[in-house]
Amino acid sequence: MNIATKDLNLLKLFQVLYDERSVSSAAERMNLSQPALSHKLAKLRTEFGDTLFARAPRGLTPTPRAHQLAPLVQQLLRSLESFYDYCDEESFLLREDRIHLYSTDYIEQLLMPKLLPLVRQKAPRLQLVFHNTRGKLPRSELETGACDMAIAGFFKQLPDTFYQQKIHSESFAVLACRSNPILNGKLDLETFLACDHLVTTLTGDLEGIVDGALHEKGYQRRIVAGLSSFLSPALMIEGSDLLITCLESVASHACNCIPSLVSYPCPVDLAKVEIMQTWHQRTHDDPLRTWLRQQIRYLLNESA
Repeated sequence: MNIATKDLNLLKLFQVLYDERSVSSAAERMNLSQPALSHKLAKLRTEFGDTLFARAPRGLTPTPRAHQLAPLVQQLLRSLESFYDYCDEESFLLREDRIHLYSTDYIEQLLMPKLLPLVRQKAPRLQLVFHNTRGKLPRSELETGACDMAIAGFFKQLPDTFYQQKIHSESFAVLACRSNPILNGKLDLETFLACDHLVTTLTGDLEGIVDGALHEKGYQRRIVAGLSSFLSPALMIEGSDLLITCLESVASHACNCIPSLVSYPCPVDLAKVEIMQTWHQRTHDDPLRTWLRQQIRYLLNESA
């Protein structure tokens, strides 16, 4: 059998005739003239090689073949309706789905307190799963579907099949303990260089953009440890003379959680970090993922 030769619209006609048992009622329900419906009924009979609906004193009566086909047609039409409901832009938020996002604990902390309640309200059957990027673009994961989108400030030189959108930008701050004896309540380049430093490193490299900017001016800082998290260094700053240069929102969050900490403007001239969301063309037109990207952009812009 070649489905290309079949008229699937006749299945709907079959269902309506089976329900109504009347040509005139079926024609009214399908918004057709009686001659037009009779013409389609003739095609339906040819399609199935059976009369299907015979004339009776009060309308039509189904043949044994029609009774056999009725539950199958009904099941098929339900499946088709579900399929088109699934594709309907107005109902995509009700889809059951799971979206994988690759990012950092910093983005997770910044985004999820607002994103998760929104998703639970608007897309209640959607599950979000966060993964750590480990400092690299998850290229193969994006290409194969293991990752739906990646969010970070360090993705460069993307392939042509990838899309990227700026969603947030942020300046740097320096996090310190209020009792740091070297700072004595103020931070300038001299006191910055006099302290020992922690750094966040996702790749194991202990020199980042701060060190590059310092080297250009002939300076060098002392780094005592590199950590894999953007959030955990705050716990090591408390009660110590250590400093960490981090994004302003990270410093603000740490100060809110640990009152003994203080945030200073960074004495090193650094460009803002631009946070980008990246996705593959395979998910570019998916309405649910498009909606989620829009929400993420709005929420992170709101946090700026």
